[in-house]
Amino acid sequence: MQGMLTGAIAIGWLLAGLFFFRFWRRTRDRFFLWFALSFWLESFNRIALGLADGTGEDAPAIYGLRIVAYGLILLAIWQKNRPSR
Repeated sequence: MQGMLTGAIAIGWLLAGLFFFRFWRRTRDRFFLWFALSFWLESFNRIALGLADGTGEDAPAIYGLRIVAYGLILLAIWQKNRPSR
């Protein structure tokens, strides 16, 4: 049951990434691209977590991917809100 739920969460992250990628293709705004990449990293993170036997969510590789994904979200917000020249 846990594997099935992990897969469902991974597909949810993947679909959210596709949602933002569609907006990026329409607007070419990097904000949407960073969000799409972040959600795809989260999807890959869940897939890796589901495939790794005995590895918890606090493993350095799993945790490192999350830090990168959340860093992309922070980068997107920072770029969107910085003053234009």
